Parts: sequence; C-alpha cells; structure tokens
Amino acid sequence: MVMSGVKRLQKIRNIGIIAHIDAGKTTVTERILYYTGKSHRMGEVHDGEAIMDWMEQEQERGITITSAVTTCFWRECELHLIDTPGHVDFTIEVERSLRVLDGAIGVFCAVGGVEPQSETVWHQADKYRVPKIAFINKMDRLGADFTGAVEQMREKLGARPLILQIPLGAETDFGGVIDLIKMQAVLWDDSTLGLSYEFTAIPPEYEEQAKAHRTELLESLAELDDTIMEKYLADEVLEPKDLLPVIRQATLKLKMVPVLCGSALKNKGIQLLLDAIVDFLPSPLDVEAVAGHHPETGEKENRSSSDDEPFAGLAFKIQMDQGRKLTYVRVYSGSVPAGAEVFNVNRKQKEKVARIFQMHANKRERKAKAAAGEIVAMVGLKSTTTGDTICSQNNPILLEHIEFYEPVISIALEPRTRADEDKLLQSLDKLADEDPTFHFRQDPDTGQTIISGMGELHLDILVNRLLREYTLEVNVGKPQVVYRETITKSVEVESSFDREIAGVSHYAQVELHLEPRLRGKGNLFRELIRDGSIPESLIPSVEEGVMESLESGVIAGYPIVDVEVALIGGIYKEQTASELAFKVAASTALQEGCRKAQPQLLEPIMSVEIIVPEEFTGEVINDLSIRKGKIEGVHSRRSVKIIHAIVALSQMFGYSTALRSASQGRATFTMQFSHFDSLVEKKELYF
Repeated sequence: MVMSGVKRLQKIRNIGIIAHIDAGKTTVTERILYYTGKSHRMGEVHDGEAIMDWMEQEQERGITITSAVTTCFWRECELHLIDTPGHVDFTIEVERSLRVLDGAIGVFCAVGGVEPQSETVWHQADKYRVPKIAFINKMDRLGADFTGAVEQMREKLGARPLILQIPLGAETDFGGVIDLIKMQAVLWDDSTLGLSYEFTAIPPEYEEQAKAHRTELLESLAELDDTIMEKYLADEVLEPKDLLPVIRQATLKLKMVPVLCGSALKNKGIQLLLDAIVDFLPSPLDVEAVAGHHPETGEKENRSSSDDEPFAGLAFKIQMDQGRKLTYVRVYSGSVPAGAEVFNVNRKQKEKVARIFQMHANKRERKAKAAAGEIVAMVGLKSTTTGDTICSQNNPILLEHIEFYEPVISIALEPRTRADEDKLLQSLDKLADEDPTFHFRQDPDTGQTIISGMGELHLDILVNRLLREYTLEVNVGKPQVVYRETITKSVEVESSFDREIAGVSHYAQVELHLEPRLRGKGNLFRELIRDGSIPESLIPSVEEGVMESLESGVIAGYPIVDVEVALIGGIYKEQTASELAFKVAASTALQEGCRKAQPQLLEPIMSVEIIVPEEFTGEVINDLSIRKGKIEGVHSRRSVKIIHAIVALSQMFGYSTALRSASQGRATFTMQFSHFDSLVEKKELYF
C-alpha cells in the first residue's frame, strides 16, 4: 500500500540499536529482521553469519565494526534500523548514527548490566535528545539479574526506568515475560524458532510480584496524567488503550524509559520489542523541526518533516562499495528524485544524485526518489563527505555539523614495493573519506606514512582492509601515542614580517599575549587592541595565522591545545600592509611565544574498567601499579570485582595479553579516552 504525506510519515520509525560490545545488539537486529519477514533465516554472530555484520572482519571477529542500515515493516510501520558497533574504537559510528535517528533501543546484558560503552552511547543519545527504550537481554544466561540491571540504569545513566515487563523465571528457568500492561504472561514456541507466541494467565507463583510491579507502573503514570490518576484512585480498571498514549508521551518527552526484557538468542521477547518501537518511539512528525541557518545571511532556519517543504538532508556516512562511493543521507524535508541536482552547502557546489538506494546491510534496492523522513544511500555525490548538508539551491540551509573525535594512537606504514606508494595514498584517502576518526600524513623526516585512529583494534582493522579490499601489502611499525602540546606560563611576544615578494613590499608587526587555559578548554583567540593600531579588516588574517600555527607545536610538532592567544598590538603601514604579512607575522609570533612559555607535552589518559574474578584481583591491581595507573575504585558484583582506573595510553599497549596471563583468561577489560594530561616522564617521541 502506497502512502503519502502525513499518514506516510506517521508510519515511519528511524531507530538505532545501541549498547556495549557483546550485549547482543546484532542478535536482536537479526531476530527483528526474521520476525518482520525481511530475512528468511536467523544469522548468528558466533557463526559469522549475521546479515548485518557483512564485512569479512566482522564475521571473523564476531563484532560489529561499521553501522549497518536496513528497512523492515511491522504493523504497517516502516522501520529504518541502524545496528551500531559496541566497541569504543568505533564510537564515531554511533555518534553519526544518533545524529540522524529519531529514537534508540538501548540493549543491556542481564548479567553485565550497564557497562562502560553502554554509558557512553546512552549519553551520546541524551546529547541529541533521542527518546529511548531499554531491552534487558540475555535473561537466560547464568547470573542474569533483571532488577540489578534496572537499578544500574538509575544509578549510572540517571534514567527513570518504567518497567513494562518482568521476566518469567531467569537463567536456565527463563520461560517468557509477564506483560504488566495487559497483565498476562507471554510464552514463545521453541519449535517455531519463536515465531509463534501466546498470551496466557500469569502463573500463581508470579501473581504477587506482577501485582506489585503493576502498582508501581500505574503510580508512575498517574503522576503524569490526571485521567489515570482519577481512575487509579477510584479503583477503576485501566485498559492498555488508557496506558499506551501516556507511556508514549513520557518516552517522547524523555521523562521515562520503557523497560522490556527477553533473550534474543533464545528467540524470546522480540515481537513485543517491535510493538514497543511502534507504540512508543517517535515518527519524524513527533520530533522538533531540524534547525540550521542560512549559509549567506546567518539567520536561523528550520525544516519540518514534510514532503511540501524544500529538500534538505544530511550526509552522515560514506561507504566505498565495489569502487563506487555510497553516501548515506537522512532526508529531513522535501523530496529528491534520482537524476536531480542538489546543492552541497558546505562545499558550495552542485552535485548530481545519479541513483538512490534503499539499503539492507550491503545489499541495495533502487528507489525512484527519497522523501522526508527516510534514510537512503545515494550514488553520484562526488564531493560530499560526512556531516555535509545537501539541499535545494533555491532554499539553502546549513544543518549542524557532526562532531568528530581526535585520534589517540598512530602507527607507521610502508608499502612492500615502491610501485605501491601512490596506490597506498589513494587507498588511505578512500578509507579517510569513510571514517572521519582516521587520519593519515607523511612524515617529512622519515618519509613514512603515519596513520592515526582511535585504538589498536581500529588501526588493525584498517590495515586488514588495505590488504583485502585494496590488495596492498604493507609493513607496519609499532603503535605510537598521539600526543598534544601546551604552554605552562603567560608571555608577551612580538614579531614582524618585512619582505619584498615579486617586487611588492610586505610589512607587518604584531604583538601577542599567550596564556594557558584549563585542561580540555581548547584554544581561544581574542582581539584586545585598544589603540586601533591594526585595522579591523586585517584581524582575520592574524587569527588565521595563529590558528594554523597552533596545529604544529614547538616540541615535536604535535597540535597545541588549551592556549588563549590575545592580539594586543602591532604596527600597520598603509603602503606595505598586506593580509599575507600579518598572517606570517602572527604565525611566527605564536611559535616564538610558545617556545618562551615553557611548552609541555600532554599524553592521552584512558579510563579503564576491568572485570576480574575475585581471586585474581591482587595480580591485576599490581600490574596496573607497574603501569603507573591510578585506581579510582574497586567494587564487588556477585563473584567478580570491578576495578576502575585511569592509565596513560602509552602504558596500555599489549594489555589484553597481560590481563589474560594474570587471570588465566577469565578477566575482561574496556578502555576509552578520558583526557589529555601532562607527560610525567620522558618517553620516545619520534617514529
């Protein structure tokens, strides 16, 4: 059935599945595809056959590396679904997905609860004000604790869980769920792989527990809705039709998070999760109009999710597919047919949409046009990259850009043969187009190519892709830390530029004041000239010279951070003043000032969480001490200890092997970037 306009938009859900690694996101997605009829078999992650994990590296390692998009249907609703990675090295995939999604499903392991990366992605969703529902997965696992996982949601995420289901048993006794809205038990038929399920009476031994949770549910909803309050106080029967709209509004306004449970691997709970997606998560009409500004006037502009508005979309992901560039676009307003011209606001140039595809992981289906509310892939956008706005040239709008993370680790690469040098740079350029957290450069001293990323696994995957996708064999150097530089005291410095270039004299003199800022505050340029010694028209050239110079430090060439630079004076000669002269003078002054301001190296500090059996806690803490780590806390969770520590990244290379050795392979750890801090001891700085 073809729908248009408001009715079509009401039936769309743009959602993502977010969680810590190994919480079961991809398994949940595979079940969703199976039960919605999108796929005719269940792909298992542990067998390397998950449909959404289509990359060879994903299938071999059993993890999600890149976010995969698909579309399926449930209860006449069109679900655009993105399965995101759970490993910290690929956080950018979650960030750019959440930027364009309307709702999210947070998947939590019933044993592990709220794990570190779960916190990270949850707060990313909070930043974009994305409504969420929670699915407590793996209720069949030994040590499953539904109540504990919900409590961790309150403590660690600051969320207000609204429990809509409780498990019917746990661990090996897990048999189904109790639906607190309908007050019935739900059981799945194992012989049909969970396709068949039935609502039945709640077993007598669970009635008291179910009534207590039902009371909590009604009391929570009564706080939000007067009608429910009146019926509840009058002991009237509250039907699902009374509760569902109130739960939906509480979810959309981020007041509460509906909580469901099940076991994706055992095929239990997924159909009710699909119902919750339709019932509680927003359609494009339920979210605020996307905000931006006019690229010329700077005035604020909004685009409502409507086919009648001018076309506007955001490119949020680039993927190279069989040599062709696929650009994933969230269409916020209007529509665009295949073959049409669009305007890239960021690049200020026209692009042609050659073809439009509906994606299903790495498979694609042609579409005649892309309309408001849809997530599609476009071919033909040659210059468009991640974060660019494409729109109608007659009604331009610049949407908010996507924030990217800075790399913290580097390795040196060399092609095995000299003939492959150009091919290596071209291949790296394509990988950098796909992944904004991947950078590369050529070291002018050694001639080596230096690639930088978010972690050892990230770089390992990229090197592996060079071999498999681009048939490039490379020699790989040891991992190196990406440092930063800063200053530790305030200075004033002046510098001049006086030179004749092509027969034209150029002269400028600038005086700068440099002072350190608090760690993490970034760089700041200020203009504090009081006597008008430099015209307003030349201030931007001074700022440009300062900011470009901050990109390369005076100790080892690393970017300079957390510095405030104030322009406090200078000399302007009308006959010889030029933008070039003031830019160079400012750059020279900045470098000279940094040398005088006691420059200092900063290194990346990582936040580490280790889950270790109690009997190995001493060995693990001792190893962290040797690595100069700072223990921030140790607490118990059943038979294991959870150790929180901060450690310099340079001390963490090869840690997974050391941890396995210290715990007989029974401990696990997660690590994510925390902050930059001063380099405590001298280390080898050069490749």
